[in-house]
Amino acid sequence: MEQYSTNLTNKQWQFIEKIVNTQKRRRKYSIRGIFDAIPYLPKTGCQ
Repeated sequence: MEQYSTNLTNKQWQFIEKIVNTQKRRRKYSIRGIFDAIPYLPKTGCQ
């Protein structure tokens, strides 16, 4: 995964990971990747 200035830090991810149980099932896309993309889209104007 590429690193962007909008990506979560490891400390931020540890906090979110406790709330969002990532072990329940296998996913097509990583939850962390999705959370990293959320602030990236508005900042860059991607549609």
